[in-house]
Amino acid sequence: MVNITLPDGSIKSFENIPTGLDVAKSLSESLAGNCVALELDSKIVDLNTPITQDSRIRLITTKDDEALKILRHSAAHVMAEAILHLYKDAKLTIGPVVEDGFYYDIDMPPISEDDFPQIEAEIKKIIQAKTPFERRIVSKAEAMEFYRNEPYKLELISELEDGTISLYQQGDFTDLCRGPHLPHTGFIKAVKLMKVSGAYWRADQTKAQLQRIYGTAFFNKKELKQYLHFLEEAKKRNHRKIGTELDLFSFHDEAPGMPFFHAKGINIWNALIDYWRVEHRAAGYVETKTPIMLNRSLWERSGHWENYRENMYTSVIDETEYAIKPMNCPGGMLLYDIKPHSYKDLPIRAAEIGLVHRHELSGVLSGLFRVRAFHQDDAHIFMTPEQIEDEILGVLQLVDRVYSTFGLGFHLELSTRPEKSIGTTKQWEMATDGLKSALNKYGQDYRINEGDGAFYGPKIDIHIKDALGRTWQCGTVQLDMALPERFNLTYVGKDNEKHRPIMIHRVVYGSIERFLGILIEHFAGKFPLWLAPIQTAILPINDDLLPYANDVKMKLENLSIRAEVDHRTESLNKKIRDAQINKIPLILTIGAKEKESETLSVRTLDGKVKFGLAYEEFLNRVLTHIRERKLEPLEF
Repeated sequence: MVNITLPDGSIKSFENIPTGLDVAKSLSESLAGNCVALELDSKIVDLNTPITQDSRIRLITTKDDEALKILRHSAAHVMAEAILHLYKDAKLTIGPVVEDGFYYDIDMPPISEDDFPQIEAEIKKIIQAKTPFERRIVSKAEAMEFYRNEPYKLELISELEDGTISLYQQGDFTDLCRGPHLPHTGFIKAVKLMKVSGAYWRADQTKAQLQRIYGTAFFNKKELKQYLHFLEEAKKRNHRKIGTELDLFSFHDEAPGMPFFHAKGINIWNALIDYWRVEHRAAGYVETKTPIMLNRSLWERSGHWENYRENMYTSVIDETEYAIKPMNCPGGMLLYDIKPHSYKDLPIRAAEIGLVHRHELSGVLSGLFRVRAFHQDDAHIFMTPEQIEDEILGVLQLVDRVYSTFGLGFHLELSTRPEKSIGTTKQWEMATDGLKSALNKYGQDYRINEGDGAFYGPKIDIHIKDALGRTWQCGTVQLDMALPERFNLTYVGKDNEKHRPIMIHRVVYGSIERFLGILIEHFAGKFPLWLAPIQTAILPINDDLLPYANDVKMKLENLSIRAEVDHRTESLNKKIRDAQINKIPLILTIGAKEKESETLSVRTLDGKVKFGLAYEEFLNRVLTHIRERKLEPLEF
């Protein structure tokens, strides 16, 4: 008798040893038809795995998050089989699941996307055959013999410990794999090959260059269609493309990974910083600034020289080693320590927009999303243990105000003590309880990532969601028990004794460059009026009206409204069209009638036009809209 405990606590008993599929069928035939795998005593295994003893199980269906990973893992095997059918001399290496799909690295002649239809046709045949995935356990020696003509598989097997090895077979194809896999190939309802690129075996340029073929798969064609539509939308919103079109920023070989911001890009940048300063002043922060380069002894004291040296840019000045700062924290410690502090001084909320440099490998650089030089909107909050909850709550409320201003939703994750950490159990409990208490008081659901905290303290990560539903980890709140100890920071308590302050590291924008890239894609370059690089385009209908148009521009700029005059000898329709392409929210056309009556003709991006608008009314509406930082377009 085998007793199976289901997730709801109920128990089903079987006279004979059942498989996961047997359990599913005993509950419902329709359920069994949607099951793809089995969680057996916390381990995910194939659905046909025998359950030999009393166990707790969970049936994984096509609706569960884990199912998509299993589907794509199986699809990678199907793609590999299809390629071997078509390219007999191809040699397989590895084929992992990655975000949004899978890939397989294969030693074969170069192919292009023009070859994809033929491969996809072969994949379709394998899927339609509904061939079962069958697991086979062999010894290491048997695996070596089986793959005697497969050099990459032999290399992988040789590195495994002696013992049993699992192979998966579907039809005439067998692959080295831990699993689990789908019950059969027919579960793959929608698959598409996405791209191909070169990749060195084990990322070693001295080894063979392989063909890395990417694909994606879903349980139904509707989900694939939605995903492809999402990719098209994301492509349209690519911040590098829009950044070039709107003349916001550029990159140059003379400074790899270090963005150059153009005048229009700086307009957005300044709007972001101005808003950041308004919110931080209101929240009781002071703004500070620390040097970009500090000597080696400081970085040794902070621990960065030992643990982060390979990512730091260094120099020797007057026979002393220096490093360009990769983060702002150690400089903030020096600022705190310039004078004695009392508990009456705390909390101290010191913010800094600091330029930091980190050496990233050239292969991972990605527009504004991954750079080598960037600005962090850091803040370090020094406080007593009793102030932890209120200060964390204050940061979360600040984050909420800032992100909602951009129309960005977010979710929260609490990461707790990792295996390797510093500090006492009591310190960690106090810090973690403080974060939990603040999160509970804040009132928004949050996830817990056990063991994923920083080595020096627990943290809250803030993941924003953009207009396409993508999530980005930007803000973070970290409690630090290491740096105050390393820098011997103290304050005098009510008992007139010295105590160690608790410190919070926190960012809201995170990397301002990265946050700007996210906003470009979130708004698809169509920024709200307060954030738009150029808020008003002024279009005189002929050269005679150019002086008047320049006067209007000067009046607007005197009120901090960003404006530009299109003085080109182009038709008015062409100027209007170009202003719309450049996503300028307000377009003013200046003719003799407007000059004579001192009124304005205003066109908005949706094509609506308001004629004869009084100048004062225009200014009042625009200035109010900008001051309130509204997201919706201004209408007249």
